[in-house]
Amino acid sequence: MKEQAFHHALKIDNELCFGCTHCMTACPTGAIRVRDGKAKIYENRCIDCGVCLTACPAKAISVEQDDFQMIFNYKRRVALVPCVLLGQFDTDIDIRQITAALYELGFTDVYEVENGVDFLVDNIRDYMTENGDTKPLISSYCPAIVRLIQVKFPSLVQHLIKRKQPLDIAAIYYRKKLEDAGVEPNDIGIFYITPCAAKIAAIKSPVGEEHSSIDGVINMNFIFNKISWILKNNKNLDFSDIEASKIHHRSIRWPLTNGEIDRFEGRCLAIDEVHNAIEFLEKLENDEVTDIDFVEIRACDESCAGGILTVINRFIAVEGIKKRSKRQRESLMINPVENPILDEREYLHNKCIIHDIQPRSMMAIDEDINKAISKLEKVRRLMCYLPGTDCGMCGAPSCQSLAEDIAQRKAQMSYCVFVRTQMQNRGALSQERSVQLMRKIWGKNCFERDCTKRGAKNANK
Repeated sequence: MKEQAFHHALKIDNELCFGCTHCMTACPTGAIRVRDGKAKIYENRCIDCGVCLTACPAKAISVEQDDFQMIFNYKRRVALVPCVLLGQFDTDIDIRQITAALYELGFTDVYEVENGVDFLVDNIRDYMTENGDTKPLISSYCPAIVRLIQVKFPSLVQHLIKRKQPLDIAAIYYRKKLEDAGVEPNDIGIFYITPCAAKIAAIKSPVGEEHSSIDGVINMNFIFNKISWILKNNKNLDFSDIEASKIHHRSIRWPLTNGEIDRFEGRCLAIDEVHNAIEFLEKLENDEVTDIDFVEIRACDESCAGGILTVINRFIAVEGIKKRSKRQRESLMINPVENPILDEREYLHNKCIIHDIQPRSMMAIDEDINKAISKLEKVRRLMCYLPGTDCGMCGAPSCQSLAEDIAQRKAQMSYCVFVRTQMQNRGALSQERSVQLMRKIWGKNCFERDCTKRGAKNANK
């Protein structure tokens, strides 16, 4: 299969961006530069973790979503709802009320994503048994982590579990359910309500597949506001005919930290937050961590409850989801039922395999191996002259990043303010040229007085 370009859900609005470098210095993969006074994303490095969005003081970074009206292109409009969305609401609100509100918005069907967990757990257990010689096996649940491993730790790609995740399983199952009931395939539209940017990117360009089984994505903060308005203004919302959930109580906790490792045997670790993930993966790559069977890694702090598109405090969301899990356990003890998705084990097994996950190292600075070696040697030579202060004045997050950009002809040595000063002292660079270089990096107005900038006397006017 031809390698697809990474789709990215994070977008920068140049009208709002003023090149402050907050996003550049926060990015865990060094994917952002400042050029012409605006932030620019290097797509081969970006993993759509969303750290840049939370760091941006100008709200210049946003997350794309499909037009909500797109759902009405289909006769059967399915909302795939993750437990994290339900966890955004007060625990006193019946889950069926939220489902009824989604019907009010225009969906004809509502299905919880974590239904897919009930099938997936046994499938992953079998995978772990079949691939016991590969340790540790790494969860492929978080798409930001899958991309992180692809671009920053390509030697660990073979450790990723090649199984689709609950989101995909739920979509595949529900589509089959409708088709078996006689619904025409072209009449079915499946839409996922996402807590993060990485899942949007994964749906638009799925790893190991040409097309996703999901037709569109709706951002969680958008749909939360819509549901909240309905719940507030329609006190008589009828949900009496809506069935109670049949999900296993432990599956409800799957999107939380420790949600996966609670289901598997052996030595298992759970890591959340992208910088913690990078630190752990570095140790794993260097063989500093051994004798681990399974690792659950999530890019967001508190996992999906901390996604950048969630609304309420992540710790409160975690508390609410755990309370719901406890109530579900008590309910299933009184009225035990089997999740209908388990009746399709054989069909889903054939559909849940990820055929290939390719390493896509961001360090591959040239496709030609000989040229790549030459450029890496050049990077090392350049680092002898760069100060190593990582000040960011060159518009790159570190001296190493600048050296790599120079080797790939994306920057010049004179972008470094220290080198530029030395060149001026030697008479090798004029004052006028130095000013031009600063404007090339920081924009043509970078030397102008501006009292409206953040922290200045007219900042709020």
